[in-house]
Formats: sequence, structure tokens, C-alpha cells
Amino acid sequence: MAEINTVNHPPNRLERQLDRLVDVPAFARTWYQGVVLRRAVPFTGTAGLDFLQMSRGRVEIGLKNEKKVQNHIGGIHASAMNLLAETATGMVVGMNVRDDCIPLAKELKMVFKKRATGAMRAVAVLTPAQQALMQASDKGEVTVAVTVTDEAGVEPVECEFTWAWTPSGPRNS
Repeated sequence: MAEINTVNHPPNRLERQLDRLVDVPAFARTWYQGVVLRRAVPFTGTAGLDFLQMSRGRVEIGLKNEKKVQNHIGGIHASAMNLLAETATGMVVGMNVRDDCIPLAKELKMVFKKRATGAMRAVAVLTPAQQALMQASDKGEVTVAVTVTDEAGVEPVECEFTWAWTPSGPRNS
């Protein structure tokens, strides 16, 4: 569920959609939140990502170690780890990008350090300064911090994602 943050800017389209979920009964809220977010990024439903926390400053997403996302040794596939981290960073950017702009993944770096065990989580964070920059500029880029951990609390990969934003339509000059 979206939460109001210390960065003072009006809610954007994604945040407004998530805020509407307060009217949904608590037992069904998580399911409806997944529906809203999967409309934004349909592939997340295919992989089975779980949206655990959504706010302007922090997004946390989980991924169960299920057959559909496993590699040849029974762990979560490298591509699924990438999807997990990319979605977390993209959603935190999506919670902050102005309605007249669109976010675009620009660059990613992934370094595989250890074998992952079990389910995984990605936590992406934007600083208040990064959030303010996104509100003040109609185009730019930010490097989003993301931590990916496995069920044992180990960080099997180190990731860094750079996201850009640009005006979504023709500019009025």
C-alpha cells in the first residue's frame, strides 16, 4: 500500500491507484494490489512476484523459489533475480515519477557473488534528494540502491540500476 512520505509532492498516478485500495477489505487488499501492479508490468505476474511494501522511499518485492523460476540446480534463475531487482527499482521510481513523465531502465549491473538458497527479496530505496529531483525535472536519471537477499539472509548478487525519466508526450514550448 502506498504511504505518505516526508517528501512533499502530490501523489502520482501509481500512488493514487494504490491509495484507492484502502476501500478494499483487508483480506483482499494484497491480491488487488498485485492486480494493479501487474497491469503496470504484466511480466511480474508470469514470474509470480509478491509486492510486499510500496512507498515513495522504499519498495520491497519477494519471489518464491518455485519451479517456474528455477535454474538447472534448483535455485532461482539469474534472469528471475534480475527481474526481481529491476521491478523493485522500477516501482520505487514509478512511485515518484511525475504523471507527465515515463520511467525507462537505462543501465543495470549485476555481480553474482554466491549461490542463492530458497526464496528471495529485493529492497529498493530512493533518497529524499532523489525523490525531489524527480519532481523538479522533466527529465533526468537516478541510480537506485537495491539489496537482494535470499532466504538465509545472504546477498547472493550485488545490483545497481540506473533509471531515467523523460516527458511522456509532446512538449509545449
